[in-house]
Amino acid sequence: QIQLVESGGGTVQPGGSLRLSCAASTSRFAINVMGWYRQAPGKERELVAAHTSGGTTTYGDSVKGRFTISKEYGKYTVHLQMNSLKPEDTAVYYCVADDRDYRLDPDDYSGQGTQVTVSS
Repeated sequence: QIQLVESGGGTVQPGGSLRLSCAASTSRFAINVMGWYRQAPGKERELVAAHTSGGTTTYGDSVKGRFTISKEYGKYTVHLQMNSLKPEDTAVYYCVADDRDYRLDPDDYSGQGTQVTVSS
């Protein structure tokens, strides 16, 4: 069982920046991958970024070059630095983690979500 606690989020103007953080705890197995999915109203959940325990990072096409995921060494804590935000980045962002494989899936362990709104 993995528990996830998210922080950050809020409202920002287009072109601005925000930073999300997520801390995980596990009662059984080591966490292999952590990251973020997001879901906008009326849309499916989409991958934002993922970070494996081995250091491999993956990004969704729509955020490449603007968002950066990082992981604190020795901790189950990840951060998502979001720069050059656009209105289409508006969504609920979910921290997601998995202890079974190294691929981040939308139905893996998930936090409660944090709202990010990009609006002028």
